[in-house]
Amino acid sequence: MKTVVITANTSWYLYNFRRNTILTLLENGYHVVAISPKDKYSQKIAELGADYYHIEIDQGGTNPIKDIGTVFSFVRLYRRIRPNMILNFTPKNNIYSTLAARTVGAKAINNIAGLGMVFINENLTAKLARFLYKISQPKAHTIFFQNDEDKALFAKHNLAPLEITDRVPGSGVDLSRFTLSPSKDDGTVRFLLIARMLYDKGIGHYVEAARELKTNYGDQVEFRLLGFLDVNNPSAVSKEDMQSWVDEGIVNYLGTSDSVEKEIAKVDCMVLPSFYREGVPKSLLEACAMGKPIITTDNVGCRETVDDGCNGYLCEPRSTSSLVEKLELMINHTHQERLLMGEKSRTKVENEFDEKIVIRKYLQAVETALK
Repeated sequence: MKTVVITANTSWYLYNFRRNTILTLLENGYHVVAISPKDKYSQKIAELGADYYHIEIDQGGTNPIKDIGTVFSFVRLYRRIRPNMILNFTPKNNIYSTLAARTVGAKAINNIAGLGMVFINENLTAKLARFLYKISQPKAHTIFFQNDEDKALFAKHNLAPLEITDRVPGSGVDLSRFTLSPSKDDGTVRFLLIARMLYDKGIGHYVEAARELKTNYGDQVEFRLLGFLDVNNPSAVSKEDMQSWVDEGIVNYLGTSDSVEKEIAKVDCMVLPSFYREGVPKSLLEACAMGKPIITTDNVGCRETVDDGCNGYLCEPRSTSSLVEKLELMINHTHQERLLMGEKSRTKVENEFDEKIVIRKYLQAVETALK
């Protein structure tokens, strides 16, 4: 039986974003091993039928000693497990697990889900990240990108040979779990932003826009936030900032949820004013699948989810005024008009972003690599 390892920087990610990939690999007769830092989702991964191993990864940190430790941890695990194939997700895994894979002759398939700040900044950390991509990615068997712009950037910076690169439509969306769920018409237009609470995701612009629109529309509008707060990231929103916005009555913070579909079902529109280099944001795909119109930025990865004026609106990155303008358009639509836009979202996701397309691509890449 061939052994396929699947790695990411949190067990939460593997369980929430790659559960069906793990199940499909198991169904196809592979021995599946998951490697990620231990959290409350690690046991859930084991319950799917995969073996689970813990590894230390400082996901937002820049300490070279810790990162060297991660590389050696991968090497030790791979010498023990002896995998045939390794699927890597999230940035440090794409780099360090690929380097470790070479020491045991295993082939790596990497997923570049957005390049974050690596190509926006010119600081030492960004330059080091580009260098690490350059020494590690040519050693991969296949590199999947979630949008063409990231793929073009890799080519421009000569980070990997083009012949090993391919494209998948984000991480896809499970259309059987996320089903059409029209909101109720009760006179309040509800907006939701789901993401890690990072300023790079446009949280600040969302809050500023909410403040302005709450002044103009009062209880006719509501702005909700859902996602991890105070994370290990220089762009993180602090607990104090969030509490001050909640106390001011601008936003409702919903914490985190394993059943995001319940929260998406209650709202009229999904918003993500991100200026981060996204892959294709999972939250937007899930909202599309549930029949919600989308407001997001005309930005890498985000724009893939919206046909402007059809199933939502694109606003300018880093512009509160542009975001306010698009939110106001949505507020002034009738409830029925918003539902019709949402139906177009569902059609778009069925045609372009079905998770089955993504999983099929991974399975084919694994089969090809193991021949």
